[in-house]
Amino acid sequence: MTLLKRHGRLLGLSAVAAVLVFTPLGLYVWGGGPAAAPPRGALQDVRVTGCRVDPASRRVVAAVEASGRSEVAGAYVVTVEFRDDDGSRPGGRAAQALVRIPGVAPQAVERGEAVGPVWPFAAVPWCGVAGAEFTPAP
Repeated sequence: MTLLKRHGRLLGLSAVAAVLVFTPLGLYVWGGGPAAAPPRGALQDVRVTGCRVDPASRRVVAAVEASGRSEVAGAYVVTVEFRDDDGSRPGGRAAQALVRIPGVAPQAVERGEAVGPVWPFAAVPWCGVAGAEFTPAP
């Protein structure tokens, strides 16, 4: 009888574990009805329009432009990456800087500048968008 009780408990624990593991999967696959359209990515709304080395400070400066979403006003936080034109960064990995572009109204275009590291004289900079986030206005 003791062996039968152990097998029963083991079977019960296995059933509980299976419910705990497979219930979220079932809800994910079969639940919720039709999915809503995915939100438009913030990366589609931003772009780098200029990349230059400031002659006074020798820092690389990227001009960033954000186009307002058609739905709501908000702010963008853009991660700009600075590299050589051959794809590398002198002295190691690519440098990055954040630029915040607040108050972007629907259908409007706002601009900002990201200031990067001090740039070597012989290197030609390349500036690009590494990431972007959109926060709707309250």
